[in-house]
Amino acid sequence: QVQLVESGGGLVQPGGSLRLSCVASGISFRLNDMNWYRQAPGNQRELVARIASGGSTNYGDFVKGRFTISRDNAKNTVYLQMNNLEPEDTAVYYCNSRRELLITTNYWGQGTQVIVSS
Repeated sequence: QVQLVESGGGLVQPGGSLRLSCVASGISFRLNDMNWYRQAPGNQRELVARIASGGSTNYGDFVKGRFTISRDNAKNTVYLQMNNLEPEDTAVYYCNSRRELLITTNYWGQGTQVIVSS
């Protein structure tokens, strides 16, 4: 059974920081690309950051150098360090794993709420 379990969300003031974690089980973690998405009320889900199985990364344009994605294959965990948070970053953040072989497998976590407010 595949499970992606996010943690680390919460309420933070503008300019503050949070570190999200996602622990995966039931997948060959090191072979999967790992992604963070977010969805704010009334908005579509959007890609925040991606780290490929080989370690390369890319980010949504809105990140502007504020966030860093990383992975620890020994712990089956992907992280999202978020600094200089803005109210516009308020959303539910979802962890996603993706692997492309003959078929593509996609798994999602349940999400963790991030609220940026004074």
